[in-house]
Amino acid sequence: MIPITDVSPDEGDLYAARKKIQPRSIKGRFNNVRWAMVWITQIVFYGLAWLPWNDRQAVLFHLVERKFYIFGIVLWPQDVLFLALLLIISALGLFLVTAVAGRVWCGYACPQSVYTEIFMWIERHIEGDRSARMKLDAAPMSARKLGLRAAKFGAWGALALWTGFTFVGYFTPIRELASEIASWSLGPWEAFWMFFYAAFTYVFAGHMREQVCKYMCPYARFQGVMFDPDTLIVSYDANRGEPRGNKKKAREGQVVGDCVDCDWCVQVCPTGIDIRNGLQYECIGCALCIDACDQVMDKVGRPRGLIAYTTERTLLAKKPAHEGWREVMAHILRPRVILYTSLLAFIVSGFAWALFTRTPVKMNVLRDRATLAREVEGGKIENVYRLRIMNTSEIARRYVLEVEGLPGAAIADLREIEVEAAGSRDIAARVQVDADALQPGSHEIYFNLQAVDAPDVRVHEKTSFLQPR
Repeated sequence: MIPITDVSPDEGDLYAARKKIQPRSIKGRFNNVRWAMVWITQIVFYGLAWLPWNDRQAVLFHLVERKFYIFGIVLWPQDVLFLALLLIISALGLFLVTAVAGRVWCGYACPQSVYTEIFMWIERHIEGDRSARMKLDAAPMSARKLGLRAAKFGAWGALALWTGFTFVGYFTPIRELASEIASWSLGPWEAFWMFFYAAFTYVFAGHMREQVCKYMCPYARFQGVMFDPDTLIVSYDANRGEPRGNKKKAREGQVVGDCVDCDWCVQVCPTGIDIRNGLQYECIGCALCIDACDQVMDKVGRPRGLIAYTTERTLLAKKPAHEGWREVMAHILRPRVILYTSLLAFIVSGFAWALFTRTPVKMNVLRDRATLAREVEGGKIENVYRLRIMNTSEIARRYVLEVEGLPGAAIADLREIEVEAAGSRDIAARVQVDADALQPGSHEIYFNLQAVDAPDVRVHEKTSFLQPR
């Protein structure tokens, strides 16, 4: 069974001062995976903002124009359904990953973990390894300490500012933003959000670190409901490791497990927990303790796997952590995972279908309330409408506007309408109908808008035509 440590509530002060954690650096396969994720996520984040696409930024959530540009797709406020679907897909994806592999998102891809790792890398290269940093923390202030701290905080600040600049560059064209900074003409909102996000990154990744995961992140709190006995967790094999101790120094007849009680698993943990105390909500599943333990097992000539990715069911059955593919598939193919996967596949399919089959033109129709229905020349009744035509494609287009639904209905003085790429145009349309052909009251009519160069690009909007009494 997973060992559970009884932690009695402290009846004293409810507030405990933070004990600074200086994690030990470690090499290993899981650390390599973590750094691979750091490189991938940061290349995408810092690089994508500068990627051009059709003479504009490839990914731009342009708040001023109220348009989202995602490569060849232009989304307007009317496309909020896609944003809602995207959020649902993200939530279901997180549920699925958590149900299968526990907190791998926290350990490998969460921005808090990624930036904390980068900030700690800077810290290690300026202040030294774990023991050097601990000595520096304990040392009184001196010129050397002041210089090292200034260099570290300066490097953190530069990275945080670049991160804030890049973040804002996804909402304001990044090249324009760079020009505004160079000319000292940065707008107040851009400046606020750039410095706010920079400060956010600096404080969270540089100073608060594991405190964010332990006390602020809601995901750590509700993840328990997504875990089950087959969810992948980082766990210590107490049956094999206990009682801890050094076999060479053990007394005759004393039984000693494989754990040599070196504490490396604790020293490398970015949240400072002891995985040997069992599953804890502070564990972010980074598996650095596995890398540390494997190195120690190699040195003492014992098999790896004392700390490993495993499941609660495996631990309860006292099976080895390393299982065959058949056992692994049995953990994965379970009702909860199948349900999440089916829902996710259904919604992703619907999202992709809706996105790639959507009509690249929209039209809003509003009857002009400032102009009453009136009689004009030729014995006709005229209603005026305000139309907004939105071209959501990446090419300029000409459209033909027609009206139908009433006998003899026609649009006066309007033939073709040209709208620039990813642009919109407001027009007034005067619809005229023979007065003798209608009874007084409201009648349904339809506006048809069709692209000249693409007959399948068309929209059909309903409105009403008023015949005065």
